[in-house]
Amino acid sequence: MYSIRAEQSFDAAHFLAGYQGKCSNIHGHRWRVVVQVGAGALEREGQLRGMVADFGDLKRELKSLTDVYDHTFIYESGSLREKTVEALEEEGFSLTGVPFRPTAENFARHFCDALEAKGYPVRAVEVYETPNNCAVYTRG
Repeated sequence: MYSIRAEQSFDAAHFLAGYQGKCSNIHGHRWRVVVQVGAGALEREGQLRGMVADFGDLKRELKSLTDVYDHTFIYESGSLREKTVEALEEEGFSLTGVPFRPTAENFARHFCDALEAKGYPVRAVEVYETPNNCAVYTRG
């Protein structure tokens, strides 16, 4: 099995609605996303001959996915009152609503699905909230 890895980081705040603990409060992370794509055989023809995928293309695609969240306040859609969202937007804050609880586990799945939709043979995605703690989503 051949594989390559690429990574990107972004800075963002979030909170976990309905969670009993410190993470129920707004806090920030330097999120680090590490993607591994792989194949049983390397490309045999064309520009990608001898490769799993082009590193540059993979890095650009991952960056375009993570840039959406950079320096934003990520929240689960429906977890804040509409007037709270409106007030924050009126103040000029950058908010990004997501259709899932913004955990590292859910982000790992999210980035995996997004890259697969672009045609990458994703094997695993790691999402670090801290330098020592990450969630991993793998494809069987």
